[in-house]
Amino acid sequence: MKAWQLHGPADAGSQPLRLAEVPEPEPGPGEIRLRVRACGVCLTDVHTVEGDLVPPSYPVIPGHQVVGVVDAVGPGVAGVRVGERRGAFWLHRACGRCPACRRGEENLCPHAAFTGLHVPGGYAEAMVVPAASTVPIPQAFTDAEAAPLLCAGVIGYRALRLSGLQPGERLALFGFGSSAHLVIQVARHRGCEVVVFTRSPGHRRLALELGAAWAGSAEVLAADEPAAGKARPTGTAGDGWPPAGPEGGAGASGVVPRAAGTAPTSAGEARTAAGKTGTARVKSAGPGGAGGGIDTGKPLSLEGSDPAAGGRPPLCDRAIVFAPAGELVPLALRAVRPGGTVVINAVHMTDIPSFPYRLIHGERVVRTVAHVTRRDAREFMEVAAAIPLRVAVRPYGFDQANQALYDVKHSRVDGSAVLAMPSAQA
Repeated sequence: MKAWQLHGPADAGSQPLRLAEVPEPEPGPGEIRLRVRACGVCLTDVHTVEGDLVPPSYPVIPGHQVVGVVDAVGPGVAGVRVGERRGAFWLHRACGRCPACRRGEENLCPHAAFTGLHVPGGYAEAMVVPAASTVPIPQAFTDAEAAPLLCAGVIGYRALRLSGLQPGERLALFGFGSSAHLVIQVARHRGCEVVVFTRSPGHRRLALELGAAWAGSAEVLAADEPAAGKARPTGTAGDGWPPAGPEGGAGASGVVPRAAGTAPTSAGEARTAAGKTGTARVKSAGPGGAGGGIDTGKPLSLEGSDPAAGGRPPLCDRAIVFAPAGELVPLALRAVRPGGTVVINAVHMTDIPSFPYRLIHGERVVRTVAHVTRRDAREFMEVAAAIPLRVAVRPYGFDQANQALYDVKHSRVDGSAVLAMPSAQA
């Protein structure tokens, strides 16, 4: 069969993968073989290619967002039939015996193996995987649409859960790639308002289309930091920054903390108002962001969708950092209220720079996401189908694997990049 192989760490722009003929794998006990229909291309794949994540040996076949049709079943497999469409994800197997596994935290198993890193992945015509590490694919999604759900979606779902986001709260997303464009839809479905920090104009447009109340550059947060050697202003909002105004509203920074109990704004309503005045008045909303509540009188600037305009979003209750850039973590802390949570959703990240203690003071919490569990995958696929999620896909032919990696690395994809086999659905 044909498969893309990585023979050693290399820059994603150097055509690092080589197409090879390799033996077709046979399923062992508890395993199934998938005839691959589609495989998502993930930033984790870029980290594997460039040596940030190191496989135990080379060559390795990348890819861990795999949709295929079962064409062979190994001994001892029950509940899976030939011809069924199933998906494989990042967690290939865990030991099942260590303390982490016994706690139900198989994602933290020190003996875990991950698809496309420790074992051959989905950049191939076929792959074998433990049946227990696959999920059925809902009929609501095509092969290409389902692939990103298996990693970008599942890991984003776990990050959302670990953030503690409650209905009616405000969520900040830093970076708006494959995972974030799915998370925003789950959050909006739960009646939450979402603001998005991203450099890409295309990503900002997609964020607003998917219901973001604000989209712009994280530079608006850095702009509020006092210059080195200058005293911090007094009279701050709670234990945080920025300073509060005379009515507890916008201070010098222009950030408007949301009034207690204020629910999300309808993104369509906000954009309509913004088109007239440059700002939108935040109204309470029901689940899914339906408008029609009490006008709180708090202006929500939407000018931040154009960084040059200088608009700033309100303080948030929770934040998730998707971009693997450590310098975003202090900015995320600046974006959340006292008592808020910042979740780092990155398998690899550049070093986090030092920052003033005041940014984490006020009982702010920083936590990370480490991989996913099989339960996460099962739960999320049900959630995705129930909403149902809109999956923005940029398809690539199987022969374009290197181009897809390059485009993902350089944020040239709005939504998710997916390798489609010739037999895949449109």
